[in-house]
Amino acid sequence: MSTSTLDATRAELGLLVLYLNKAEVRDKICRAIQYGSKYLSDGKPGTAQNVDKTTSLARKVFRLFKFVNDLHALISPTSSGSPLPLILLGKSKNALLSTFFFLDQIVWAGRTGIYKNKEHAELISRISLFCWMGSSVCTGLLELGELGRLSASMKKLEKELNKLINTKKSNILLSSNSQMKGCYL
Repeated sequence: MSTSTLDATRAELGLLVLYLNKAEVRDKICRAIQYGSKYLSDGKPGTAQNVDKTTSLARKVFRLFKFVNDLHALISPTSSGSPLPLILLGKSKNALLSTFFFLDQIVWAGRTGIYKNKEHAELISRISLFCWMGSSVCTGLLELGELGRLSASMKKLEKELNKLINTKKSNILLSSNSQMKGCYL
C-alpha cells in the first residue's frame, strides 16, 4: 500500500471513527440500564431479567462497525518514544479488540435470527470472547508497562532534581564560605 493510499485510508477511517463515537454515549446509558436490571433481578426470572436480556441484545446494535475504531488505531503510526514491546502490545490489543467487535456483529446477527447457523454463531461467540480476553490481557500488560516506564522516568527526574539541589547547596556553601573568608581578611 502506498503512503498516499494509506494516508487517505487513515483519514477516511478517522472520519468514520468520529461519526461512530456518538453511539458510545447511548451504549453507556444502555449498559447502566442492563447492569442495573441484572443487579435488581438477582438472576431470578421476571421483568428485570427480561430488561437485562433485551438491553444486552440492543447494545450490540451500538457496536455495529465499532471494529473500525481499533482497525484505525492498528494502522495508525505510533508515538516515536514508545519502546517496541509496548508498541507490539498496543497493536495486538487493537487487532484483538477489532476482531472481537467484528465477530460480535455476527453473534448479534445470529441472536436476532438474521444469521441462521446457530452452531456457527456459537463458535464465533466463543472465538470473539477469547479475542476480548486477549485484548484485556494486552491492555493490562500495556498499562503495567506504562506504569513501569513512568516510574523509571520519575526516578530519573528525582535523581536529576536531587543532583540540582545538591549543586545549588554546594554553590550556596561555597559562596557563603568565600564571603566568610572575605570578612576575616
